[in-house]
Amino acid sequence: MIKLITLLIFLNCYVLPTWAKVDAYNYNFSLDQFRPLLPGNQLAEDVQILKQENGYTLGLTYVKQLRYKFAVILQAQDGKIVDMFARLPTYFLHDIFHQSLINRFGKQDWYIKKENSALYIWNDKNGMEHSYNGSCTITCYPDYYYVKQLDYPEDLTPLIDTLNGVLDV
Repeated sequence: MIKLITLLIFLNCYVLPTWAKVDAYNYNFSLDQFRPLLPGNQLAEDVQILKQENGYTLGLTYVKQLRYKFAVILQAQDGKIVDMFARLPTYFLHDIFHQSLINRFGKQDWYIKKENSALYIWNDKNGMEHSYNGSCTITCYPDYYYVKQLDYPEDLTPLIDTLNGVLDV
């Protein structure tokens, strides 16, 4: 009887917990969810128009999943997206999101660290610049993900500059 109790305690304390899987909130997030929102694509019909003038459109849409919903701001010229800005949920894990960017685009071209925040920039072969900012306190979390065309229209202010004062990015 003592052997049986010892075996049950051993299984309960050491073996069974190793089979339990705990995933991060963004464990099933894929960068492919941003694909229809990337520069070069047409502005979707479900995008909420915030402002429209001189052929430029500022729009808002959401990336949704069972565990999260976050806003993505788009800027388009004549219906074609030129840049996008996503304020990522702070419960996403920096390590997972950053690694997914590295897996997709390779090692970043630029890295800038200021205090507890770091900016990573990739220039991809499709003519786009991908910027990702992450911060750390007790844990590390993503701040935003921004993508723009490398041949950006000269008469348009990039979203990241427009939002700099508003969102403190």
